[in-house]
Amino acid sequence: MTLDDLRVFVAACESGSLSAVARDLSCSQSAVSQHVKRLERELGLCLLERQPRGVTPTHAGRILHRAASHGIGGLDLALRSLADLQQGGGGTVRVTTGATSVRHFMADAVVSFRSRFPRVSLEFHTESAGRHCFAALDSGEVDLAWITIGAATGTARGMEQRPVVELPWVLAVRTDDPLAARSEIDAEELASIRPIGLPENSASRLRLEEHLTGLGSRWEATTSVADWDTALLLAELSLGHAVVPALPGWVRDGSGHGGLRLVPIPALPPLAVGWAVRQWDALSPSARAFADAVVDSLTGTPPAG
Repeated sequence: MTLDDLRVFVAACESGSLSAVARDLSCSQSAVSQHVKRLERELGLCLLERQPRGVTPTHAGRILHRAASHGIGGLDLALRSLADLQQGGGGTVRVTTGATSVRHFMADAVVSFRSRFPRVSLEFHTESAGRHCFAALDSGEVDLAWITIGAATGTARGMEQRPVVELPWVLAVRTDDPLAARSEIDAEELASIRPIGLPENSASRLRLEEHLTGLGSRWEATTSVADWDTALLLAELSLGHAVVPALPGWVRDGSGHGGLRLVPIPALPPLAVGWAVRQWDALSPSARAFADAVVDSLTGTPPAG
């Protein structure tokens, strides 16, 4: 069997159509079938079940698909690393994260990285949820994912997760709100506020709800947003109170964020965020350098390894 045989087979399993694979590869459907048949002859097993509307993997096919898709993803990372080495620091670093994470966590790192590696391209893929970031990693579309650490999806898929910073939870209220005078907020008191819901299905929202449930404090959001910045804006417009992680760059010494006061909630465990990768050792030198630049800009200490 050849690597091309496996690539074609994986594509057929994921698309469910030999003709679709043929179109993507600009070849004939017969050529696609020959790749699959070569695998079946060598293994002595039927891998794809032909149906009127396409193909589906057999039990043996599913086993091979799982192994081949992971193996090809790792090999693609290695080939990109070799290409970067050959080009003397060129190539592309592909990063996936949430809509506002680049501004809050990576702005300084982007500037420093660009000055050190002017020939390396940076690609940022915005995703709405952590599971989509892990899916992009799993497929080999990106090199790095900035995520909430400890997400079950990444652990189940064998991703390597490295925490970088911990974000304490705060209650964002207008400076003229009675709660703005408080030095801190008890978790039990959150039941009496008008909460602004964090992004639907986001790891931060799920983690917050878990913490509140554990403390016996549950509340229903009256307004929902797509990102943390919008939650702050709505709080400033008196549309509710926002329980959010205190991001780097936000003022936490009592002077607030714009027209807001950020009151600590010490009863809630901080939210850990950081990098997820398929294999840290398989990253290209430029991808590792960018990851280190982000860590250094946030903590002053690059990650070990």
